Amino acid sequence: MKRIIIICGPTGVGKTSFAIQVAQCFNGEIVGADSMQIYRYMNIGTAKPDAEEMNLIRHHMIDVIDPNEEFDAGRYVKLADEAIEDILSRGKVPIITGGTGLYIKALLNGLFRSESVCTKTLSRLTKELEERGAHALHEKLMECDPKAADKIHPHDSFRVIRALEVFQTTGNRISDHQERHNFHNLRYAGLKIGLYMEREELYDRINHRVETMLDKGLLNELVSLVERGYSLDLKPMQSIGYKHMAMFLRKEADLAEAVRLLKRDTRRYAKRQFTWFRKDKDIIWLNPSEMDASKKLIKEFLT
Repeated sequence: MKRIIIICGPTGVGKTSFAIQVAQCFNGEIVGADSMQIYRYMNIGTAKPDAEEMNLIRHHMIDVIDPNEEFDAGRYVKLADEAIEDILSRGKVPIITGGTGLYIKALLNGLFRSESVCTKTLSRLTKELEERGAHALHEKLMECDPKAADKIHPHDSFRVIRALEVFQTTGNRISDHQERHNFHNLRYAGLKIGLYMEREELYDRINHRVETMLDKGLLNELVSLVERGYSLDLKPMQSIGYKHMAMFLRKEADLAEAVRLLKRDTRRYAKRQFTWFRKDKDIIWLNPSEMDASKKLIKEFLT
């Protein structure tokens, strides 16, 4: 089975610099696993590797699509597979790096594909979402598939609707399908290294990173995106950082309040990421300073 290294963890923990050191040591290339770094023109708010970092090590799965294009885990797996195959064909080590747990899980375990999507059911559920709201649909999912509902945030309307559509179309719970599927499928042999640090230190890093993003021109980046013709209502423009600067542009908050909310929401996002990854018992948790321990683990894994 093809071997890959996975470096994961919450935002702000230092995954990029850590992965670059690993890649330099083991003749590797980095495959991004970040649902926001795939978008072109969105550089500062997504904390993409800078030009110097990109020159040190080749990166894949960055700047893949425009902000108005659709993208999902299925497409991620397809493109990441191609990148991994390319890296391996040149005798190098693929290092999957990022904080989007769904992408990493899909890459390793594959995606559940149910029967063809019922557009009629999806349309009805979408209308119900508009009329009754996200919480009502999440409660509905809790009644028919509590396991799925526990794993899906009430505001993640796309996944809530998908789970309801599967149940209403097939009569089967999507959680049952996923459990069976994940048990039987392993697409790669992966060494998973999770990076962590004490919460106070991580939160301080996050607050500092937000200030750095502002100094680099996060607000101007959003203005530039709008000038390119990208609506503030697009999905990627609703992500952390961009939606907060949009609040300022729309005069919904002054800059100080927008920045306060940005820091708060980034900290909350980091907490959610850690909660997701903590469920994976295969992850070996290391502090970013423990590079020697990491190198030892990787060397043993690759030989």
